[in-house]
Amino acid sequence: MLVLTRKLMEKIQIGDEICVTVVRIEGGQVRLGIDAPRSVSIVRDELRSGPKSTIRPRSDPANDRRPDPPLRASPSAPPGTDSRPRAPSR
Repeated sequence: MLVLTRKLMEKIQIGDEICVTVVRIEGGQVRLGIDAPRSVSIVRDELRSGPKSTIRPRSDPANDRRPDPPLRASPSAPPGTDSRPRAPSR
């Protein structure tokens, strides 16, 4: 998978006929505009019919351990925060 970073109104060209534009960024959502020929089908993944992918990541012994327990907020911390150490700001 190719992962790209784009800012508002920046574009990504796919081949000669498809262009994806970041139209809006709001909260945790990104709105994309897609220019493509009508002959190209564009469907959100959750709406695709057919069998779901059976590809699974290969096993890595370093990742086969139990997850760390959740962190709890310190008594003086505001609600919704945790007591994780923070990396220094640059």
